[in-house]
Amino acid sequence: MTLLVVSFLAGVLTVLAPCILPLLPVVIGSSLSGRHKSTPYIVVGSLALSILIFTFLLKASTAFIMVPPEVWTYLSGGILILFGVTLVLPSVWEMLPGVGALAIGSNKLVGEGYQKKSFIGDVLIGAALGPVFSTCSPTYFVILATVLPVSFIEGTTYLLAYILGLAGVLLLIAKFGQRLSGTLAVIADSHGWFKRIIGILFIILGIAIATGYEKKLETKILDSGYFDITKVEHFLLKKIQENPESSMPDANAQRYVEIKNPAGFVNTDGITIGELIGKKVILVDFMTYSCINCQRTFPYMVAWDAKYRGKGLAIIGIHTPEFAFEKDIQNVRDAMKRFGITYPVVLDNEYATWNAYKNNYWPRKYLIDLKGNIVYDHIGEGGYEETERKIQELLGENNPALAVSNIQDKEIFANSPETYFGSLRNELLGNGRPGTEGVQSFRMPAHTSPNTLYLSGVWNITPEYAEAVQEGGVQYTYQAKDVYIVAEAEHSMQVDLIQDGIPIATITIQESRLYTLIENDAPGKHKLEIRTKGPGVRLYAFTFG
Repeated sequence: MTLLVVSFLAGVLTVLAPCILPLLPVVIGSSLSGRHKSTPYIVVGSLALSILIFTFLLKASTAFIMVPPEVWTYLSGGILILFGVTLVLPSVWEMLPGVGALAIGSNKLVGEGYQKKSFIGDVLIGAALGPVFSTCSPTYFVILATVLPVSFIEGTTYLLAYILGLAGVLLLIAKFGQRLSGTLAVIADSHGWFKRIIGILFIILGIAIATGYEKKLETKILDSGYFDITKVEHFLLKKIQENPESSMPDANAQRYVEIKNPAGFVNTDGITIGELIGKKVILVDFMTYSCINCQRTFPYMVAWDAKYRGKGLAIIGIHTPEFAFEKDIQNVRDAMKRFGITYPVVLDNEYATWNAYKNNYWPRKYLIDLKGNIVYDHIGEGGYEETERKIQELLGENNPALAVSNIQDKEIFANSPETYFGSLRNELLGNGRPGTEGVQSFRMPAHTSPNTLYLSGVWNITPEYAEAVQEGGVQYTYQAKDVYIVAEAEHSMQVDLIQDGIPIATITIQESRLYTLIENDAPGKHKLEIRTKGPGVRLYAFTFG
């Protein structure tokens, strides 16, 4: 209920966000250039509908999720430029091939072809702005990345609340613009100077959106410190996270929960937990392939599967993705083959099974006995000997000789925390504004702090990753033995690695996966620098081991 209220308020506050302020003239301008009282409702209604459709497309298909953000900005900017040109040069529209014939048909059907054209234009303007407006709120990304995957109904409810708040305020703004048009006779002239000014404004903003200058303007507004309205949302969301409405139930009192809405299977054509109850002891492992914490548990899982599969143990991996590219079943297949995992793996792309278990962690393991009761629950790495003894106990084989002898727990060390590059979770960004999207220029400060991410050069910050727009740099002072990074690139790209001022390696990044950057002989504190050799590298997260 709390997030529902926050979602509505977020929609209202989004109108004051730095990424929206430059676009408000388009909303007002569309009303001023409109020819009917319904114009504000059409523009705002189509904008709201496009946000809803755009969001569902992002969540429904990995193909849409993997579409570069630039595609949407070019499309939105192009539509605004097109309609700006038609306002500046009305005759251009009639000169386009086929438009004359369309106008004649419209005259017959509607009574006036230009009114039909205006309606379509209003719809397209609103639709073009939808994807742009949908990227301006931290609450929107919480709904997109966490709530919708967990619960479609709940996520849709929050999304509708967000859209209602945004559309309501935009409609008031648009109606204000229309009321203004009713008081100024000069605005009514479709070939007059006022409509041409509005058209020029459309063209300028369309170019700004398509080229990324709109985001640079947003950054300048944020740097001014006057309109950082997103801080209010971050504060409210933080309060929600500190006071969750539900908690994980006691595993000892819980029955098993069946797999929910699987998006696919690896190493099997299909599997359920219910079909194994009474026949097997079941180990359910929540994981995702790019998570280093999960990867370090894989050797134990493979060893237990090899030793106990024939003795009554069934392991089921629940692959719940942390990043969009992990939804791709071929990526998962390749990763499972790379790690030697042959037991069944279920793709939990919509977090349905994750939510059913009220899970919040990668990795997490549940042991289910023959009666279907969850009798053991372990969060994170470690506890391997304890887990294996419990497996042996459930199998009735409490035999010390079965213990895994060739895999040793690593020495406990206070590693640096997992650090994200995307705006959704980049609170450790040291020389920028956490939670801010768009193309941004960074300068490396003279002094840096440990466990803090620093960028240099021009980067496009998206909710999940930071993409190098040109040659750029990354700096991070870490405490750990090994360093890993989740990354990808459209084409094969090389990056240089420098540790403590000494060049140590050049690695190639292309496929979407976890890359090993550094493997030191022992844990310690070091300064790592990454230098990209061109644009296109996308960095998701640092992890340490």
